Amino acid sequence: MPGMTEDQARERFSQARVAVLATADASGHPHLVPVVFALTGDTLAFAVDHKPKRSSRLKRLENIRANRSVSLLVDAYDEDWERLWWARADGTGRVLPSAHESEEAAGYVSLLVEKYGEQYEGRPPQGAVVEITVGRWSGWRAV
Repeated sequence: MPGMTEDQARERFSQARVAVLATADASGHPHLVPVVFALTGDTLAFAVDHKPKRSSRLKRLENIRANRSVSLLVDAYDEDWERLWWARADGTGRVLPSAHESEEAAGYVSLLVEKYGEQYEGRPPQGAVVEITVGRWSGWRAV
């Protein structure tokens, strides 16, 4: 079965609207959560936004502070299995303060607002921002 080059995997990420973020706590217990994200070069970023959360102490942020290794996955499923593919970004995460407290975070929030315009119109993310430096892009496609 054909794989994907790093460039192809990065390209699939650039077109995706949502990814699944995988983190692990200090003990190695995994945690998965969907995130919306922005991509610039080999850096992915997401922010805590206004969507409802169970708690203000988000496990994804606590995990990244304890164990900076993260993976993100985007994929496409189709009943025609010749159209299946997935792409993964493995990297190192860093929790930044909110865009109000950091110019770096504000830059990432601008990218998110640009990508998800209508959803963030008049209501850009106000919470912490996570920057992920991707060290490895990988992927697979059926054909």
